[in-house]
Amino acid sequence: MASEGFQFKQFYIRHDRCAMKVGTDGVLLGAWAITPPNPSSQGREIRILDVGTGSGLIARMMMQRFPEAEIEAIDVDEAAVEQARENGVNAYLSSLQEWHTHTSSSLIGRTGERLYHLIVSNPPYFQNSLKNPDVGRKTARHTDSLSYADLIRHSARLLVEEGQLALILPAESEQEITTLATSEGLALTRITRVYSKESKPARRILIQFEKSSMSNVQSPIEENTLVLEDDQGGRSAAYRELEKDFYL
Repeated sequence: MASEGFQFKQFYIRHDRCAMKVGTDGVLLGAWAITPPNPSSQGREIRILDVGTGSGLIARMMMQRFPEAEIEAIDVDEAAVEQARENGVNAYLSSLQEWHTHTSSSLIGRTGERLYHLIVSNPPYFQNSLKNPDVGRKTARHTDSLSYADLIRHSARLLVEEGQLALILPAESEQEITTLATSEGLALTRITRVYSKESKPARRILIQFEKSSMSNVQSPIEENTLVLEDDQGGRSAAYRELEKDFYL
């Protein structure tokens, strides 16, 4: 990886002005998240929002995977937004809490916000650890600017019925995030527990929820595991398969 960016198969991501560089977490989520089964059934284009976009990595992966979709990205860091735009992403300077894009489109909520079929986020996740003295990295890594509760609440507000929220989080956050999601009418549909090695505990979860007014209906949950390293310390076969369209 060059210091100023990272080359993927179909695009190049510059990250020299971003607090958080291209990393495994973002690449995992960008390859793993899926849109609702039949988003076009409503007769409208697929709409995707990347929250905390940073360099725009996940948004660019969504652009490759879903070329028919309209994809927007937001971040609270001005330098990150500028860099995401440099990387070809439709990015805006805004927090999720304040993201109110009014539109004449028919795909809007009661209060005028644009609604989305899929929201993806590699959010800040350090809640009780030592703060980084670098302001940009602190904002990107800690939940001060976007708590889990706000992430869930405002994502639910901006999703269409049957819309999806896909996240990557520390494994120990599973119960907390699932409880918060349930309280906002989001049902767990998919979870992949990510291990660096088979012999170690899970380090991350890839987790996806669906917005549903049918709160009493239990949908089947797709549960999987993903081990990143093989016995020789290289990328595992499963990891290579997941990322085959992106990594060189």
